[in-house]
This record gives sequence, structure tokens and C-alpha cells, in this order.
Amino acid sequence: MRMSSAVAAACGVVALSALTVPAAHADERFGDTDITGVVVNDGNPVVVGTGARTVTAEVTATDPSGLQQVNATLYHGPFGAPDSTVASTAACGPTVATTTTCTLTFTLTPGTAPADDSLAGDWHLSAYAIAPDSDAVFLDSAATVSVLRDSQVSVDATPKPVKWGRVLTVTGGVRNADWATGTFAGAEAGRPVSLQFRPKGSSTYCTVKTVPTAAGGALSTTVRAYTDGSYRWSYAGTADTAAAVSAGTFVDVVG
Repeated sequence: MRMSSAVAAACGVVALSALTVPAAHADERFGDTDITGVVVNDGNPVVVGTGARTVTAEVTATDPSGLQQVNATLYHGPFGAPDSTVASTAACGPTVATTTTCTLTFTLTPGTAPADDSLAGDWHLSAYAIAPDSDAVFLDSAATVSVLRDSQVSVDATPKPVKWGRVLTVTGGVRNADWATGTFAGAEAGRPVSLQFRPKGSSTYCTVKTVPTAAGGALSTTVRAYTDGSYRWSYAGTADTAAAVSAGTFVDVVG
């Protein structure tokens, strides 16, 4: 729990070093210790599938007397009453350097933290730094990072080969990680997915049309085939699911 300045002065650095998840509701600063930079997962969303996912956060802290300890915790929900937390595997320090960048490691385990899909979305990083002279800084939300459910997209096309100008049926599906069960499950209906085509000999896909997912994440549409090339589905993701693109399926147009 976070300590008041009076208690901190009485107990010193040893007691402060035992802190993990501060429980107050506002940033606190004692003396000239500061946290000047925080980067989680190199600034990218964290995509979690069905297995454990390791994430790093870099916390840069400063104090003229050096740093005794730098640490942080990932959490979801309100700071004072989070519904999921992940502590770092180890704190950094001590160091005599007046500025240090601490690389902290976190392991997100589907089914535990995050326990289920309701915990997808914005997570926060609370961070603190403590100096040898008992100066300290505590930040409730030093950074925010999107934690997303992983996505998989499949594709198929029939018939193969197809006669010139005839109808080609392109199918597939979108599946998202289900953190509670540790499996991938069909996406919700109504999610837009782009059908893309790359002519033979080209390196660029272009969007042909956008199709909504049906029940269970199923995809199906038709196009007329006029030239050899590859088709794929491109899913842009949502606020809680990651973007994904299927492999391409090549279609030979004959006659």
C-alpha cells in the first residue's frame, strides 16, 4: 500500500522498497525523484493469444543521489480497484547513476491475468522510483497500453482452376483468442473484413470489397475471375481484438 510522507520519513527506504501496487488515487512525489519516460512493448499494442505472453516496459527515472529501486505494475480497471494486475518479475536497482532506464518484464497468462475476454482493451502501468535518501515518486498511470485478443483469418476459393469470367466463391473465417478457455473461437457476426486481390506477378494487394462476418466469424462472397492471382482476407481488428491477414490463396484462370 502507498505510504504517507510522514510514514515514509519514519520507515525509510526499506519499507518503501516493499511496495508493489500503490493503492492511493493520485500521483505522489517526495523530493526531487522523477520518472521522465515510460514505454510499454516498444509503444505497440500487446497481442495475447492462448498462451503466456511476455511484455517489457522501460521506465526512465532520475534522482541526484541515484536510485534505490524502480518498479511497475500492469493493471486493468480503476487504479483504486483494479480487476486484474500483473506484477513485474523483478525490480531494478540499486544504482549510483543519477538517471537510469529500467527494463521490467511482465507475463500475461490467459485464464489467470487476463482471466477472460472482458479484460481486453486499455491497461495501465503504475510505476514508482525510490532514491537512497528516501525521496520517491509514485505514478498511478505512467502509461496506457492496449492489450488485445489475438486473431486468426483463413481463406479458400473455389473452383480451382476457374474459367475466365466465371463466378469464384471466396470463403474463410475470423477467429479470436478466448482467454477463458485457452482456445480460438469464431468472431462475432457483423465485423467488416476486406477481400483483397493481388494479380500474378504483382507484390501489391488491392481491396475488392468489404464483407461482414456471419455467425461464428464465417466469411463468404463471390467475384468474377478475369486474371490469375491470389485472394486473401484482411481483418482490421477492433478495440479488443488484433488485426490479422490470411495467407493468400492462388487462383488460376483458364480459357
